[in-house]
Amino acid sequence: MRRTTMTAAGVLCAAAVVMTLGGTSFAEGTKTLRVAMECSHAPYNWTQPTDENGAVPIADSKQYAYGYDVMIAKHICEELGWDLEIVKLDWDALVPAVVSDTVDCAIAGQAITPERVQYVDFTTPYYYASVITLTKADSAYRYAKGVADLAGAKCTSQFSTVGYDTCLPQIPDADILPAQESVSKMLEALDADKCDLVVTDLPTGMAACVAYPDFMLLDFSGSEDDFEVSDEELSIGISLRKGNTELLEALCGVLEEMTVEDYEEMMSEAISVWPPVEAE
Repeated sequence: MRRTTMTAAGVLCAAAVVMTLGGTSFAEGTKTLRVAMECSHAPYNWTQPTDENGAVPIADSKQYAYGYDVMIAKHICEELGWDLEIVKLDWDALVPAVVSDTVDCAIAGQAITPERVQYVDFTTPYYYASVITLTKADSAYRYAKGVADLAGAKCTSQFSTVGYDTCLPQIPDADILPAQESVSKMLEALDADKCDLVVTDLPTGMAACVAYPDFMLLDFSGSEDDFEVSDEELSIGISLRKGNTELLEALCGVLEEMTVEDYEEMMSEAISVWPPVEAE
């Protein structure tokens, strides 16, 4: 991550237009932050059967959510003195839920893409995720040193992500399969040999290699043949309803007090406790 970019991104918060909002004020009344996430996008968020390691109950469920996003949500609520409610939603339901005010925000490993910014506001980034490729250890692509070496691969990624929309089309002569509805479905496709490789972000890839020991991570960053991705597409932010300036400033205020080391320590902790121990 780059601290200079993170600081500059804070302008997004400072430039928000102040306006009067309907409903209850977070500062004066409502004390429960309703946070949406998939609860199936490790190491950002996942579902587990117990509250081990500080996991949080999922609303209307007997299960718990944990991971990097949950750590961030907990830290925000602790700093602001609010309660936290985790709402489990499908990936493609996150933005609509924020727009409709069904939830207050989504902390779900979402990149700050131009497409999403049309519908929701974003906070200062709370992570910068480089793009990597996952394949199997016995794959013909295991020795790839750059994007050109992936030529002709049968590949996929998660629906509406930088991996699918921006990166896969850069692979020469790629056989691009339909997008997967979730990270777990994407990884299952690779595990079942339905594709040669998938493109995702580094933390997701690291967690996947723990859950699937025969997976191999290919990282082209720093090479002359890496995927071409903008800084914005690598920035992970919290999405919230457009015009909700009060909440935007509150969330940004907490994030901007955190350091690069804080973020990295949380991500390392999330990866270290994934996968969760199943209940007996």
